[in-house]
Amino acid sequence: MNKSIVILLNKFLYKIGKIVKKGSSLPGQISLKLCPNILSKIKYPKDVIVVTGSNGKTSTTELIYNILSNAGLSVGCNLEGSNQTEGVTTMILNNCNLKGEVKKDALVIESDERYLRHTIKYFKPKYLVVTNLYRDQMTRNGHPEHIYEIIKDADLKGIHLILNTDDPLSSLYGKDREDVTYFGMNESSISTKENDSVYNDGIYCPNCKSKLSYEYYNYNHIGSYYCKVCGHKRQKPDYAVTSIDLSSGKIKINDNYELSLSMRSIYMAYNFLAAFSVSKLVGVEDEKIIDSLTDYILKNDRIQKFKIGNHEGMLLTSKHENSIAYNQSISYIVGENKPCTVVVIVDQISRKYFTSETSWIWDIDFEKLNSNCVKKIVLAGRYVSDLKARFKYSSCDESKTNSFSNLDDMMNFVKENAEGDIYVVTCFTDRDKFTGRIK
Repeated sequence: MNKSIVILLNKFLYKIGKIVKKGSSLPGQISLKLCPNILSKIKYPKDVIVVTGSNGKTSTTELIYNILSNAGLSVGCNLEGSNQTEGVTTMILNNCNLKGEVKKDALVIESDERYLRHTIKYFKPKYLVVTNLYRDQMTRNGHPEHIYEIIKDADLKGIHLILNTDDPLSSLYGKDREDVTYFGMNESSISTKENDSVYNDGIYCPNCKSKLSYEYYNYNHIGSYYCKVCGHKRQKPDYAVTSIDLSSGKIKINDNYELSLSMRSIYMAYNFLAAFSVSKLVGVEDEKIIDSLTDYILKNDRIQKFKIGNHEGMLLTSKHENSIAYNQSISYIVGENKPCTVVVIVDQISRKYFTSETSWIWDIDFEKLNSNCVKKIVLAGRYVSDLKARFKYSSCDESKTNSFSNLDDMMNFVKENAEGDIYVVTCFTDRDKFTGRIK
C-alpha cells in the first residue's frame, strides 16, 4: 500500500486512541499489516537511540528524552511504554510527515528485548543501550542467556553499543568490538565482597561457562568480575559512578560531575549513568545534562505518593515476575531507615497471560525486611499463601506479619493499624487495586 496512506491512517488511529485512552500499539499493528516493511521506507534523523534490557529501560528512556528535550532538541519517543514492534511503529509513523520523513531531531525508542530483532530489522539506530540482562518473567522469557541469544540475533553491525560493563552477560555484546561505550559503578561503601542476594547468576562465565571470580559486588551479580579461563572481565567504564552516598542521594560521575538522585537507590544511579553516557555521545553540553538529571522525578507513575490518615505513603511499582525490580523497592524502603509498614500485594501475576507460577517470589530478597525500621509487614492478594510460604523461610519476624487474601480486609487493616510511613510493593496490574481503595 502507498506509504503516505499508511502514515495518514496511523496518525488518524493514533488520535482516536488518544481520545479513548487506548491504542498506542494498534495503529502500528494495522500499519504493519498494510505495509510490512513500512519502517524501511522512512527517512530517520541522525540520532536514533534504542534502549533495551531486563530492567530500567523505561526509566532510562524517559531520562534520555528529558535531557535531549531540555537541550533544545525535538524528540520523538514511545513514552506511553508500548515497546514491542507495533508500538514503536505507531510512534515513528506518528512523527513523520506524509513523505515519510521523521520531523524530529532525534528518536528515543524503548524496545522490548524479545522484539528488538524485529523492531530494528528495517532501520538501523545509531546507538543501542543494553541496561542489563536478569531473570525476568521466566514463564515468558526463560533464562537470561536465552534473551541474550535473542538480542544477539538482531543485526547489530554498524550500531554503537552502550553497555553496562558491570553485568557479565550484557557486557559480552562488546566482545571483539570497537564501537562500544561502557558504563559502570566503581567500588564504593555500598559494594560487598560477597553476593548477599538469595541467588547468584554470576557464578559462571557467560562466555565459557567456567567459574567467575569477583573483586566486589554492587548488587546481586552486578559488579567487578573476571574469568581466569577465557579472560572475559569487567571492562574499564568510559563513564563511571565514582562515588555514591545514598543517604544524601548524591553521586559523582568520573570524579567530575555531581548530581542528586530523586530516588535514592543504586538502581536509579545506573539508570542516570546510562542516560548520562548516551547524552555525552550525542553531544549535549555537560551543564544541560546535569541540570536535566539532578533531582529529576520520573513521570512514568512507577512511584506514587499518597496519604492515609496521618501516614505518608509511597507505592513502588515493580515489574511483573521480576525479582530484581522487587529488590529495588525493598532496598529503597530499608535504606530510608524510617519506621514503616510494608505492604506486599500479589493478586495477579501477569497482565499479558495467565499463569499461577510463583517461583520468582523465592528469588526476592525479602530477608532485607528483617530491619528495625520495619514495624509491620502486610501480605495480600490472591497469592497470599505463596507469599506466606516464602516469608516462613525468611528471617522476618512472624509476629510483625499479617496476611489477607481479601484486599478490602487488607486495606481496613492498614488504615487502622499501620505504623510509621506506608510502603506498598506491587506490580503494574495490582497497583490500582490499592490506590483505588484509598479514600
